[in-house]
Order: sequence, then C-alpha cells, then structure tokens
Amino acid sequence: MRDIWNPWHGCKKCSEGCRNCYMYFLDEQRGKKGSDIYRTKSGFKYPLSKDRQGRYKVKSGEQLRVCMTSDFFLEEADAWRDEAWSIIRQRPDVVFFLLTKRPERVRECLPFDWGDGWDNVLFNVSCENQRRADERIPILLSLPFKHKGIMCAPFIGEISIKKYLASGQLEQVLCDGENYSGARPCHYEWVRRLREECEEYGVTFVFCGTGRRFVKDGKTYRIESSELQSNQAYKSGLSYQGKPINFDLKNLLGMPIPRERLYEPYFGEKCRTCTMKPICNGCSRCGKCEK
Repeated sequence: MRDIWNPWHGCKKCSEGCRNCYMYFLDEQRGKKGSDIYRTKSGFKYPLSKDRQGRYKVKSGEQLRVCMTSDFFLEEADAWRDEAWSIIRQRPDVVFFLLTKRPERVRECLPFDWGDGWDNVLFNVSCENQRRADERIPILLSLPFKHKGIMCAPFIGEISIKKYLASGQLEQVLCDGENYSGARPCHYEWVRRLREECEEYGVTFVFCGTGRRFVKDGKTYRIESSELQSNQAYKSGLSYQGKPINFDLKNLLGMPIPRERLYEPYFGEKCRTCTMKPICNGCSRCGKCEK
C-alpha cells in the first residue's frame, strides 16, 4: 500500500492485543515466522524514492503509516532507527504516523535534535483494553510530541479514556475490531462510549471497522469481509470529526508549504462509505475498482 512505510518487518508479542496478530497470521500463510525481525531491503528508503522525473513518489502533505508489520520502537530495531529518523528528518513535508506498544522505550530512542517534537510526526500508542490504556497513555502524555493519538485495535475490552482526553493533548482516537484466526469480539457499546467521550472533548474519533466478531444488542455478527466490516462501521455513524489536526509542514529549507501545493486526496465512488477516509491518502486510481 502506498501510504505504508515498513523500514523493518517482524515483531515480538508483548501484550494481550498481540495474541492473534495479523502480521504473524499472514507470515504463517507465506511459510514465514512473524517473530523473525529484519530490515527491509527495497522498502527502507521508500519516503525518499523518486520517479523518473526526479520527483518524490510520496507527495508533500501525504501521510505515511510507519511499521505496520512491526513496532517503530522495537528493541531489535535499535540499530536501524537513527537512519529511519534521518529519513523522516529529510521529509518535513510528509506526515509520519508512528504507533507503538512500547512507549516506555520512546524517550531513550528519540533523535538528538528532537527538542519538543517534530511537526510532521503523529505519535500513537496501542490501547486494546483498559489495562493497557492506563499503562500506556500516561507515558504518552509525558513524552515530547506535538501530535498525539490513541489506537484501540484490536478493541478487545471496554475502555474509558475521559480523564486522559481532559489533558487536551490527544488529537485523534482510532478503533477497530480484531481480524483473522481467533478474532475476539468487539462490542458496539464499547465503541459508542469511546465516541461519546471523544465528542465531549472535540477529539476526532474514527471507527475503522467492526472486526470479524461484532456484538450489538446481545447478538454476535460474523463479518468476514474487511470491506463489509468498514461498510458496517460507516453505517453505524459512530465516527466523529473533531478539531482538525494542524501539521506545520515545511520544505527542507524550513519554509512553510502553501496549502495549494500540498497533496489533495482523491476519493472515488467506492471510497464513499470507507471509514478510513479521515486518515487515508485517498484512492491511487489504480483501476482495480472498475474491473
């Protein structure tokens, strides 16, 4: 996917949300082990890749989700992280979405020139249940990042984050049910409560998908298709657009980039009911939807 940057692959399971890890499942399907951690070859410098005209393939204003098949702050990746930070430093015109289950390692892994944070980095912690929310969010709030969010995925237990939203530091909350083998249920009431708390504080809430097992009014629905999961999440009306996140994107000279020069995502007809639109780079116009 063009909005994902995986400089390394593989991870070590560290909490309840890891039990049915999608990356482990997909690697097993390919005859590989998800616990094998390695630096990617062709993908490591993806944000710096250029087309034949010498233009960056990743346009100014686009967002890249980082390490979706690993963890950016994984201990086994310590040897590669400085180079990854260098790549992020060279693209102050692109938003980098960082996600971790290891916030306790973050402070020691920040680059030398981090200061109070970089404007083009949105830092998120995974909170699959209340235990992990209470463990990770206080650390998140103590760290020097200009943009902070929470990812409740896989959403396997009811969570209240009201006391953390009151800090005013959180700009975005995402949630999604669990998929693949052994998927645990996600409950409609849990999602609704999170949305209500976010709405109270004007924080954007994105209900990305129901997962394979979705419980509403005491009935469990088996929803195998990821497209249908997204469609049902859209129909629920639970996503909420809060205050906008203002990324101060600049060019390499440190000059602000005019809005008209930033990437403007295109959404086709099939994107109309996609819940990922608020956090997506849009349709790549590959033509697959028309076949």
